[in-house]
Amino acid sequence: MAVVTDRLRLEIDAMANGGDGIARRDGKAVFVPGAIPGDVAEVEIVDVKKRFERARLIDIAEPSPQRVAAPCRFFGTCGGCTWQHADYFAQLEWKAATLAGQLRHLGGIDDIDIRPIVAPGEPYHYRNRIDLHVDRGRPAMVRAGSNELVPIDLCLLADHAIVDLFGRLGDLRGVGRLALRTGVNTGETIVVLDGELPLSSDDWGVPFGGDDIVFHEVVADHAFQITGTAFFQNNTAGAEELVRLVAAAATIEPGDRVLDAYAGGGLFTATVTGDAGEVVAVESDPLALEDLLVNTDVEVIEADVADGLAELPADWDVVIVDPPRVGLGPEVTRQLAELRPAVIASVSCDVASFARDAAALMGAGYRLEWVQPIDMFPQTPHIESVARFSLEA
Repeated sequence: MAVVTDRLRLEIDAMANGGDGIARRDGKAVFVPGAIPGDVAEVEIVDVKKRFERARLIDIAEPSPQRVAAPCRFFGTCGGCTWQHADYFAQLEWKAATLAGQLRHLGGIDDIDIRPIVAPGEPYHYRNRIDLHVDRGRPAMVRAGSNELVPIDLCLLADHAIVDLFGRLGDLRGVGRLALRTGVNTGETIVVLDGELPLSSDDWGVPFGGDDIVFHEVVADHAFQITGTAFFQNNTAGAEELVRLVAAAATIEPGDRVLDAYAGGGLFTATVTGDAGEVVAVESDPLALEDLLVNTDVEVIEADVADGLAELPADWDVVIVDPPRVGLGPEVTRQLAELRPAVIASVSCDVASFARDAAALMGAGYRLEWVQPIDMFPQTPHIESVARFSLEA
């Protein structure tokens, strides 16, 4: 990046969606990666736009009271997490404020019940899955802000079973990528490989293979099969909390007709729809479909959500949606509004797309009753939320 200004000293007064600190200069917002509210930062401006600027952090002249020493020796080079230098309770405050800000700025939504953020589990060692590259035979992550690889031999976000496995990985030459996965409540740990099998695999002491290997996890007293690299919530304690919150949002009554869109491996289909009279799940990912058919005994539509919704009649009591980061989007939002379910229980992993989807649903006759932020990804700026929409009378 080209430097646009000489070194400046700016006070950081807010946190942006995405995790950059925000300062103000000449009426513009200045985004400063690595800075947090309360810092006085020395920066260089590297990009100037009409309404904002971007800066490179040179030094912290005066540290924020909320700045702490990052415990991981790879922090700042490994791109896996970006907030270890911030007090955890401050992280929670920033996430709640970011959710409210995105609803207000992108959705035009002010008067809404945003419940206090929930922090399930511990702020470290919570991830039941770590995806790794390989660099010259060593496990690696992508360097922050680049495409370079950084060899690592430890991840403090990983569950202890995965941390133990790190020490046995050995020489990984021939492997392209690998995923280390564990069932926190079952003790089952696997390695999913892409590439040649290294000689060091004899020392791993856990099952390994390609995308045909399976392991199991238990959430809300239900056992789930998880195949290879298929999606499953990466925070087991967080998954338990999501189940509780989705059940509270859906309020399924005996005999209700329930549609679970973006069903994945069946986390919500299996755990919150027990009283329903009819349940239909929609999923398109082949690995997730394998798990969904094992983990549930409901009708499954094997299709993209937009195509699946197009096949269905408009006679649903509850629809559960858990889309990827891009959100529902205009087409699926329109289809949901046409189906006219009495309740939509929404799970979102991106506050910006959620704000846009919420505004569209409210414009189509739904009331956003409440939103519950949940911290599924400590030490990162990612924000999960659960919300309840009800059809206006």
